[in-house]
Amino acid sequence: MRVFGIDCGTECTGYGIVEWDDAARNPELTWLGCGGIRLPKKDTLPQRLSLVYTELVRLIEHHQPDIVAVEEVFYSVNAKSALKLGHVRGIALLAAATAKLPIAEYAPLKIKSTVTGYGLAQKEQVQFMVARLLRLAEPPEPADAADALAIAICHIQHAQTFALQTAGCR
Repeated sequence: MRVFGIDCGTECTGYGIVEWDDAARNPELTWLGCGGIRLPKKDTLPQRLSLVYTELVRLIEHHQPDIVAVEEVFYSVNAKSALKLGHVRGIALLAAATAKLPIAEYAPLKIKSTVTGYGLAQKEQVQFMVARLLRLAEPPEPADAADALAIAICHIQHAQTFALQTAGCR
C-alpha cells in the first residue's frame, strides 16, 4: 500500500509518501519522499490555490499512490484563517479525486496519537517519531512534510488494524 499524505497549509502544504508491503518477509514502513509546496505570500489566494493544485496533481501522478490521506478540518478561533485553510484542503481533495484515488481523512488528535502515542504532541515530537518510524537520519523538513508523513503513517496503521479486524470476522 502506497499512501500519499497531505498536510494542508496556507503558507506551506506538506506532502509525504509512505509505503507498506505486508507481503514482504519483514514488513516495514518505507519512506518514498516528502516535501513542502511553499506558497508565495505576494500571490493572490487563487494563484496560491492554482499552485497547490498543479503541484499536487504532478506529485500524485509521479508517485502513483493507492490512496490519499488528508487531515480533517479542525476548528479555529480565527474564522478567516480556517476558511483559507479550507480552500487549500478543498484543492487537495480535488487533486485526489481528479486522480480517481480514494481519500482517507483523520482528525489531528488521531494522527498525533497514532504516531506519538499522545494526541496533544508538539510538532517536534511528531517530527522525531516520524523520523524513528521511517528510520530517517534526520527529522523531515519542513515540519509540514513531517506532518504529511504522519498522516500517511496514521492511515497505514489504521488500515492494518481494520484489515485484521475484518479478517477475524470471517
